[in-house]
Amino acid sequence: MEYLDFELPIKELEDQLDKCEIIGQESNVDVSTTCKQIEKKLEETKRKIYKNLTAWQRVQLSRHPNRPYTMDHIHALCGDSFLELFGDRNFKDDKAMVGGLGKIDGQSFMIIGQQKGYNTKTRQYRNFGMANPEGYRKALRLMKMAEKFNIPVLTLIDTPGAYPGLEAEERGQGEAIARNIFEMVRLKTPIIAVIVGEGASGGALGIGVGDRVYMMENTWYSVISPESCSSILWKSWEYKEQAADALKLTSSDMKKQKLVDDIIPEPLGGAHYDRETTFKTVQQYIMKGYNELKDLSTAELVAQRMDKYSKMGEFNE
Repeated sequence: MEYLDFELPIKELEDQLDKCEIIGQESNVDVSTTCKQIEKKLEETKRKIYKNLTAWQRVQLSRHPNRPYTMDHIHALCGDSFLELFGDRNFKDDKAMVGGLGKIDGQSFMIIGQQKGYNTKTRQYRNFGMANPEGYRKALRLMKMAEKFNIPVLTLIDTPGAYPGLEAEERGQGEAIARNIFEMVRLKTPIIAVIVGEGASGGALGIGVGDRVYMMENTWYSVISPESCSSILWKSWEYKEQAADALKLTSSDMKKQKLVDDIIPEPLGGAHYDRETTFKTVQQYIMKGYNELKDLSTAELVAQRMDKYSKMGEFNE
């Protein structure tokens, strides 16, 4: 298990607990009372830390290397039923954007999401979860296929942003994202979007329009990352914590501003501490959203979606 800087007090207590248990196993000394005291202290420390996380700490948790990625969620939700589909039928297949058909609780979904890598090799292969224009065009192709066969769409969002390289701009990165947003707003099938990690900029918005948009508890959703915001405003990354607070990018901020529909709770410590519980909770929210949408007519579905997004950003002074 890897630990973030604010989790070091937890690491110290877990190390103490491990040593205590080893002493008990290797000697005849009864250390059960001491172990229970350490366990109690560990539980209190965890609750104190994770119930009072800052915006920047939640950003760090969303990037935790042990956190389940999109393909982890897909395999847990669909098992062996997932059939991955490839290519945008124009340029090539984008490995940062995955998609295909799968069944969740007996219901077929077209599942689309950004996939990061687990190590240096796979991170390069997946381009760190940053999709090129062909990735967004692949996503749109799959959404249109889902619409044709009346299959609901599920998007899993986890990206530091769309790929900002010269080649991506040459192939129309901005147009590809804008086209996806335009087409998703009027797509004639239910769309459920879940932010499972980072939800950064247009890279997230390119698959982020939905009838139901859920955020996992320790994720973030913003037009810009705290580091980039800090570098623009203060010409330095040193103010990233201050930027994270100012951006109001946490799940509770998004829910308060009515930009997402609900928050998916995570186990104490984050999604990586108890993956099974995390996957079950995510599935419950997906099916809850689908059950609320499945009986709506196409006209009602599109009208409600358009109305939902047209109301965003309204403020009274």
